[in-house]
Amino acid sequence: MGEKVFMQGNAALSESAIRAGCKMFFGYPITPSSEMPEYYAAEAPKRDLVFVQAETEVAAFNMIAGAAAAGKRAMTGTAGPGFSLGQEAMSYMAAAGLPAVVVNVMRPGPADGEILGSQGDYFQAVKGGGHGDYNVICMTPYSVQEQADMIQEAFDLAEKYLNPVIVLTDATLAKMRESVVLPDEVTPKDISFAGAVTGAKNREHNVITTCGDGPAQWEAFNLRLQEKYSKIRENEQKWESIQVEDADIVIVAFGSVARVALDTIKIARENGLKVGMIRPQRVWPFPEKAFEGMDDKKFLVVELNAGQMVEDVKLSVKDKNQVKFYGRLGGFTPTPVELYEKIRELYVK
Repeated sequence: MGEKVFMQGNAALSESAIRAGCKMFFGYPITPSSEMPEYYAAEAPKRDLVFVQAETEVAAFNMIAGAAAAGKRAMTGTAGPGFSLGQEAMSYMAAAGLPAVVVNVMRPGPADGEILGSQGDYFQAVKGGGHGDYNVICMTPYSVQEQADMIQEAFDLAEKYLNPVIVLTDATLAKMRESVVLPDEVTPKDISFAGAVTGAKNREHNVITTCGDGPAQWEAFNLRLQEKYSKIRENEQKWESIQVEDADIVIVAFGSVARVALDTIKIARENGLKVGMIRPQRVWPFPEKAFEGMDDKKFLVVELNAGQMVEDVKLSVKDKNQVKFYGRLGGFTPTPVELYEKIRELYVK
């Protein structure tokens, strides 16, 4: 591993992406993600990078699609409104099998909203914001270290499955500064997959298209996509379980609010309540396996939204009536004591 530094989340993620061989960044500045294009712009002349400030997020998303089609590692970073504009390209990349990486730094909505931390883009990221039947691997770091680690993993997963990958952070994680061990730099690598448009000298032309040729052909194409998604669901669920073995109550939280829940667990146990946590590190595929053997437990889903991941939790447990929800909106993050009092209100008679 590389050196240990004290770094902001957006900057650490960007530096780690560069060290992973992502030499191309296309983006349009939008708070709270703007440090990513700023970092690439500053490093580009020193490290032989490609940085383009696109005219819109629509252009940026399609630029990373083009770079991936040509066999290059490429990335964009944005926030909710920009992520919305890129959904047609996300659907296209999923259909075309283009392994690009998108970072969405969530902020409160709907519409322009606020610029603080939020998790209101969960549905859009996990359920597919574009049209058609497709899925996108969605990773959810909760620290600066995980942002640096997961962005490298994102490129590997994108290329393994020839599928776009989202790294879903939020304004709190993006702006915080923590110690982080940066990975060693790897030799810049091109994507090696059949069909990349890399020049047709001495071979047949490769064609990347998402146009169907009648219902029989297009249904068969979609069924092949579904087979791939089934493999991802089976093989790529990832989560962290914290003190769940003896817990009566299990908090389910991801991202920055999971950090708050860690302190809530300490408070609860100091006061005689057996509380643990399941922290999804990927929310697609959702870690259904994390809930196996927990039929006797109660669950409190905590999110910075009006209730989105809670639906997936209810689908993953035997008794959905054992699942309660607590969320904050507008950019508020609950305190550990606030969550503890909510647990007492819901479960302590």
